[in-house]
Amino acid sequence: MVFLWRVTAAVAVLLLIITVMLVVKVQTNSSASFTGDINNQSTTVYLRNTPTETAIAKTPKAGDTQVPDETEAADTAPTATAAAVVEPTSTPVPTQDEGDTDIVTEYPVPDSYTLHSGEFIFCLARRFNILPEDLMDYNGYEYGTLLFPGNIILMPPNGRAFLGNRALQYHPADYTVIDGDTLYSIACLYGDVDPRSIAAANDLDIDQVLTPGTVLQIP
Repeated sequence: MVFLWRVTAAVAVLLLIITVMLVVKVQTNSSASFTGDINNQSTTVYLRNTPTETAIAKTPKAGDTQVPDETEAADTAPTATAAAVVEPTSTPVPTQDEGDTDIVTEYPVPDSYTLHSGEFIFCLARRFNILPEDLMDYNGYEYGTLLFPGNIILMPPNGRAFLGNRALQYHPADYTVIDGDTLYSIACLYGDVDPRSIAAANDLDIDQVLTPGTVLQIP
């Protein structure tokens, strides 16, 4: 009995294997046949030439000159610019009042000079552009020598020029007279100013007595 059962089971397994193999073969043949049918069929594809409605901008080729439309040319036409006409104007020329004269500020150096109140050696040296040492040596003076109005000071013909700035104060300027001032003493306050220039600028006599509070023009 056991032997018979084993034989039956073996036959059943063999039949199952054969059945499976047959099924696989049938499926393989069917797939190949279907593929061949597809390859043998002609497929017709219809292409429809429909023009596109997309606007394509025209770009000029190299070397071409793009001609603007008439409307563009009309819009870009140059407009006439009104040029302002400027007429030349005459330059006013300053006029000189009658009676105005130039004030002399430099006078020639005299051979001798009479000293006035308020004047001293260094004052004359600055005024006449002479080195003070040369002025004192030529007159035989020493430092500390007392001088008085009326003394006659001789001017050295070959005196050296004054060293440094001759002016003691800025001018032209205005000066207010105080008690005891003379044109000579005021000139010494400014250094390189001649009293005759102050008299001419203020229409005064050189020896005129000055009133305190009077404003003088210093040239």
